[in-house]
Amino acid sequence: MNILVACDSFKDALPADAVCRAIAAGLRKGHPGAAITEMPLSDGGEGLLDVLGQALKLGWIDIKACDPLGRMVMARYGLSADGVTAVVEMARASGLQLLTQDERDPRLTSTYGTGQLLADARARGARRALLAIGGSATNDAGVGAAAALGWSFLDANNQPVTPDGGHLQDIVRLVSTEPPFETMDVLCDVTNPLFGPTGAAWIYGRQKGGSDAVLAELDEGLKHIADVVKAQIGRDVAQMPGAGAAGGLGYGAVTFLGAQLRRGIEVVLDMTGFEAAAAKVDLIITGEGHLDGQSAQGKLIQGLCGRAQGKPVIALCGKLSASPEQSPSPVYIATPISPSSSIGGVMKAGCTFMSSTMG
Repeated sequence: MNILVACDSFKDALPADAVCRAIAAGLRKGHPGAAITEMPLSDGGEGLLDVLGQALKLGWIDIKACDPLGRMVMARYGLSADGVTAVVEMARASGLQLLTQDERDPRLTSTYGTGQLLADARARGARRALLAIGGSATNDAGVGAAAALGWSFLDANNQPVTPDGGHLQDIVRLVSTEPPFETMDVLCDVTNPLFGPTGAAWIYGRQKGGSDAVLAELDEGLKHIADVVKAQIGRDVAQMPGAGAAGGLGYGAVTFLGAQLRRGIEVVLDMTGFEAAAAKVDLIITGEGHLDGQSAQGKLIQGLCGRAQGKPVIALCGKLSASPEQSPSPVYIATPISPSSSIGGVMKAGCTFMSSTMG
């Protein structure tokens, strides 16, 4: 039997390559005659840099950049061998994992460090950028990244505004600059708008340290910057699916940096040659740390099953909370395996999803 092990990272536990190795090791022990191929994957968020490093033969660039609170850290991005394409993972400079629980406050955090990584790539001659925006600590609508790339955000006294989530409402004037790259693709796996009940603040701000009062303040700030942008430069993409990704960096990348949003998993599957690998195997094993309602909405497992070419797929996870109602028809049909077991399953057209709670 030929088996393809193609997994995402298990957040706060193992990176994708380690997950694949662990599963492959177990398979080889139980099925010594099987031919097993490991293919670490990412849906375009954290871990993308490692996944694409080998596929694109990236060279690593390590520079000092601001973390979400403005402290200097060493952050890495990738540059293709010909120097044309930069691959930047925002979590390396602006990620939630860079902060302790006590430090998390989306009013104070900024994507400025992500902008510094992009600016360094531009200075080295990169003409194309691939930006992964998962795992953010921010809620600044991307003004931090834009400020690092030459935009100015001014207050009523024509003074620079601190480019973070808590100061968006102070911005009254924009000073623009040219797009930093010839093309820029932003990998995004959510469809939230910039503001409103399903926007960046209300859906993602709590995990970044925001209370209800803080989330309301942040949401007003996001609406305010969208109004200023619409009035001054005529761009109105606040309701675009994905505008609310990464605290509004999806919006900011399109509005200020001339980027386009793309489904992260589709780009990764293309670049890693997943379909060619899937065509050669009898079984695909995938997985991610938490299978929830979002797993079926543009994340790795949904995208992978769409390209599985009818091959059976087993998904492993550390936690399963997706209900049958959250599974998007017709991709999934939820089926219980055993009422007394911690194992749950989802099955449709040759794709089987299984979860066994891990200690």
